[in-house]
Amino acid sequence: MKHRNPIETELKLRVPAIAPLQALLSSMGFKEETPSQPEVSVLWDRGEELRAKGEALRVRRYGGRVILTWKGAKLPDPLLKIRPEQETAVDDGGELEAILHALGFAPVLRMKKTRAVWAREELTACLDETPFGCFLELEGDPNAIKAAAEHLSLGADRVEPRSYPTLFRAHGLG
Repeated sequence: MKHRNPIETELKLRVPAIAPLQALLSSMGFKEETPSQPEVSVLWDRGEELRAKGEALRVRRYGGRVILTWKGAKLPDPLLKIRPEQETAVDDGGELEAILHALGFAPVLRMKKTRAVWAREELTACLDETPFGCFLELEGDPNAIKAAAEHLSLGADRVEPRSYPTLFRAHGLG
């Protein structure tokens, strides 16, 4: 079982297209872990309880799996998005949703995108296609994130500081 750091550190970058990045990632030692496929993520909340604290509870369906994720409030950083994160795979998504409903949670935002996951030892790269553009998310060691972005010639002008939920809401989707 792969141990995950309970602190997520990532950088989201706007990119013009996904296809050219695949060869670049491969040349940097990344291997495709999950080919491009649909992902559906649903945020759950009790009223605005979690959102008001900067937290999120997400049920993600991707790659034949259902994953429950809790994200804590963001920690201050001028470039990277850093926040506590805990997640686990769930055998039965329907039962999970029944439990969430029983606890007073309700779905508040549904997001659809297409995602491919690439990885190397210290970094994960997610290539995302959304209704409002294409993105590269780099997650892992902060120094490795910055070095990879520089190697890919993706400067600060490409950084997207907003979360996917914020972007989906801003575009009237979800």
